[in-house]
Amino acid sequence: MEDKRILYVSSEVVPYLAENEVSLMSYDVPKMINDQGGQIRIFMPRYGNINERRHQLHEVIRLSGMNLVINDLDMPLIIKVASIPKERIQVYFIDNDEYFKRKATFTDEEGALYPDNDERAIFFAKGVVETVKKLNWVPDIIHVHGWLASMLPIYMKHYYKDEALFVDTKIVTSVYSQSFDGSLDVEMINKVKFDGIPDDAVTDLVNPDYDHVMMTAIRHSDAVIIASDNLSPSLTKYIESSGKPFLPFTPKDQFAEAYTNFYKNTVL
Repeated sequence: MEDKRILYVSSEVVPYLAENEVSLMSYDVPKMINDQGGQIRIFMPRYGNINERRHQLHEVIRLSGMNLVINDLDMPLIIKVASIPKERIQVYFIDNDEYFKRKATFTDEEGALYPDNDERAIFFAKGVVETVKKLNWVPDIIHVHGWLASMLPIYMKHYYKDEALFVDTKIVTSVYSQSFDGSLDVEMINKVKFDGIPDDAVTDLVNPDYDHVMMTAIRHSDAVIIASDNLSPSLTKYIESSGKPFLPFTPKDQFAEAYTNFYKNTVL
């Protein structure tokens, strides 16, 4: 994977958030490619429960200052950056006071989903792409982890389809069992269509529960990785019948070789 450019877009990454399946793999996979001589960037949201001082986040003024339109509202984009200690891996944080200042990731103190999680996902996807455009950094692969990052494939395939920068970029989505209860805002489908994304691309978002949000990501990806051993039967069946090349679940002690071969021989 030497000199290949891979952009990792994740809803959670260790060491900035607690360890779970998504956050650990969102660290382990980039580290593996970095160790192989690949060029990587990691993007994640800057949630309010990330300790900026401890992790030495700082704002990148030349990348910040843009406004993103979400459901007809202008939302300022702030970009922060930090380095994972000892690994020489740079992590970019997508920030906005309205969406990410609160002191938790996806749910409030009662465990209820934030009502604007759908808009946060759209903002995150757009923020990543706009920042990569400003960096003028052309990824060979964009690898998506976690449901809050799952709007990126559909936006890449429709909203950003005419961007010359990404003409050869392939999108891989890792699908995890780590989900959410209930559904996102039922108006999510209209907020996505507001951006000119065609009706037939968003049919799964009529019911924006976890499975249907991930189905939308799978449908707009070039390849898929089953990242959990206990993925729901409905998502497993959807992946297997999607016609997309996919990598079955691989245990952690074997993932390095499997992921590298999948990138090299199937995705690229």
